[in-house]
Amino acid sequence: MFIRNLAVVNYKNLIQADLQFSSKLNCFIGNNGVGKTNLLDCLYYLSFCKSCFNLPDSQNVRHREDFFVIQGKYENSGESEDIYCGFKSGHKKIFRRNKKEYERLSDHIGLVPLVMISPADSVLIQGGSEERRRFMDSVISQYDRQYLDWLLKYNRALLQRNNLLKFFAANHQFDADSLDVWNEQLIFTGEKIYQKRVEFLSELLPVFQKYYDFICQGNEKVNLEYQSQLKDLDFRRLLQESVSKDSALQYTTVGIHKDDLDLKIGDNPIKKLGSQGQNKTYLISLKFAQFDFIQSVNKLKPILLLDDIFDKLDSSRVGQIVKLVSDNNFGQIFITDTNREHLDGIIREAGGSDYKIFMVSAGQIAIV
Repeated sequence: MFIRNLAVVNYKNLIQADLQFSSKLNCFIGNNGVGKTNLLDCLYYLSFCKSCFNLPDSQNVRHREDFFVIQGKYENSGESEDIYCGFKSGHKKIFRRNKKEYERLSDHIGLVPLVMISPADSVLIQGGSEERRRFMDSVISQYDRQYLDWLLKYNRALLQRNNLLKFFAANHQFDADSLDVWNEQLIFTGEKIYQKRVEFLSELLPVFQKYYDFICQGNEKVNLEYQSQLKDLDFRRLLQESVSKDSALQYTTVGIHKDDLDLKIGDNPIKKLGSQGQNKTYLISLKFAQFDFIQSVNKLKPILLLDDIFDKLDSSRVGQIVKLVSDNNFGQIFITDTNREHLDGIIREAGGSDYKIFMVSAGQIAIV
């Protein structure tokens, strides 16, 4: 699958654009802060129905305007796909595929597989466990709709259980039967989510290590360790034993919403000991592994977005990434950079046969 055309009006600092893309390599060049990342965010939006920065839609509207529109025309195995998103302040967001509006935005997830690598990925290392759970959930949800449904049901049950605990505290009462209703929903969906995460990470880890080995040329070892309360204990028992604590704190203290990933380089947490170059190599390798994983499950190459990925990397690692990106393993690629030399290197490695370069300046885009 690839996107042939992108039309944008009033998205962040982008005034208006109507762009025709190469099915292989597309490069956006320009200074920092001119709108390159916003273009990639438009592509991300058409895949996930939201900004990659998790901003409310009102904050994605261009300053002093009250609406934005993003529309993409895709090709998939010779078939055309038209995806449209429109938002106006004070109104419900409209999201359509082939002119048919979705009743649930979750029904769209996975239809346009996409992987984005950007400086914002540093939150996976520096941020809290919620960010690392979001990473797992976003990958699995792209190929497993049942998982996304379980996740939505789990989160709804968790919210209701927490509300019930607050009600008990406010009214100085307790009803075990009412609590058990939500316990059962958490147990049913939580155990299935846990098993899916275990399967996903067991398949992801060797691919992740392969990419890291290639980029750093075998000089370092990395690891991902899945941490979950369900690893050694039964979820039902966990909920039963936590009733007193949950009642006192007025929220649910056990479950898969407490899961985490321990990101390691060697035997140590990369958050504590990793250099800037190691951190970036770690994240890039993780996202390349994500690409391979989605492709192997969907039998469809995701669109790959690479936002300023060469910054803070030495020339050796840049060279290895250029080799990777230039390989035929990937489908359609979008790259942003301030350095034309990086882009020229990728074009040379790829044979220079099918590419487009766009110059971005203050929200305006022109083909070079």
